Amino acid sequence: MRAVIQRVTEASCTVEGQVTGSIEQGFLVLLGVEDADEQEDLDWLAQKIAGMRIFSDENGLMNKSLADVDGNILLISQFTLFAATKKGNRPGFTRAARPDKAIPMYESMISKLSTLINKEVQTGVFGADMKIRLLNDGPVTITIDTKNKE
Repeated sequence: MRAVIQRVTEASCTVEGQVTGSIEQGFLVLLGVEDADEQEDLDWLAQKIAGMRIFSDENGLMNKSLADVDGNILLISQFTLFAATKKGNRPGFTRAARPDKAIPMYESMISKLSTLINKEVQTGVFGADMKIRLLNDGPVTITIDTKNKE
């Protein structure tokens, strides 16, 4: 499982002209699920995201978490995080999980993060053509791969 976490002052997702999720201060999280992912990967990643301390404190240091700033999460499914680019110019996506596995994992991540941050997680629409708007704060962008925990 891979996540790209962007610290934002605002972010939103629109599908076919309708806003499906919108937040102010918080994280825009792009989430990729691969075939090898298990519940253990999801649990570990959710804890990492919810506890990530990348908001500035009074000294300008990244010491504050989502809870400290009453932040929100916009979670977007993103199979292209598993793009294979070694050969040619057209990426392959064979490592990305098929919808029958990815959708339940995505839905489970929504639920887990909502519980951990004690508020509703905003979302996109799995598999849809989504338009994402964001104002990256910093910019701060963190990538996490559950297969690279060490």
